[in-house]
Amino acid sequence: MLKIIDLHVSLENKEILKGVNLEIQANQVHALMGPNGSGKSTLSSVIAGKKEYKVTKGAIFFEKKNILDMSPESRAHLGIFLSFQDPVDIPGISVINFIITAVNSLRKAKKMEEITSVEILKKVRKYSKILGIDEKILYRSLNEGFSGGEKKRNEILQMSILNPKFIILDETDSGLDIDSLRVVSNLINAMRSIKNAILIITHYQRILEYVTPDYVHILDNGKIIKSGGKEIAFNLDKMGYECIRKEHKV
Repeated sequence: MLKIIDLHVSLENKEILKGVNLEIQANQVHALMGPNGSGKSTLSSVIAGKKEYKVTKGAIFFEKKNILDMSPESRAHLGIFLSFQDPVDIPGISVINFIITAVNSLRKAKKMEEITSVEILKKVRKYSKILGIDEKILYRSLNEGFSGGEKKRNEILQMSILNPKFIILDETDSGLDIDSLRVVSNLINAMRSIKNAILIITHYQRILEYVTPDYVHILDNGKIIKSGGKEIAFNLDKMGYECIRKEHKV
């Protein structure tokens, strides 16, 4: 579903990603871990099409299409979804209107008929209840005045309604208490199917206790230095990143 080849990325003339290779198949969950400043959020932003970053070398293929020249909107229309590490506030646009607009924008791109606001609202209420989101929040400006946990649950609500093909979760677990983490994890697990794939970016292994990854990758200083099974994440608590660096002579 996603194939990244020798990806080099710079921001303001500083190289951040220094040759990332990654392949993710449908029906797989991959976890990307690494210390602060290693390039995790940069990778997620570049996949989604954030224009501030400059790709100096390499390619990103989504379902065999090279997407590097595509706009963020075009990538979203293909089915790529990014849950932001720190979602921005959008005053004047309510949560529900944002979701309705997003759903019908995607349907229009696929030449499908629009869904009525009433139909979308039914789905939104269903998933809001599962996520423990107060219905009053749906009519507030998007993310404005929201707590960190409310922002993250709102991102998962959007994911559930939009049902994307490729889901990138950038530190979704930060700001969530243990009960919220369980609820969010259950929805992530429910989303998993042969039609999509999930990339979880995280500092900690706690979300991986609830969402079992097929593969775990360690990104450090702009390169993936280790890949393997879920045991990598659980060994990090004991080993730390420095031991992995020494093991791979980084």
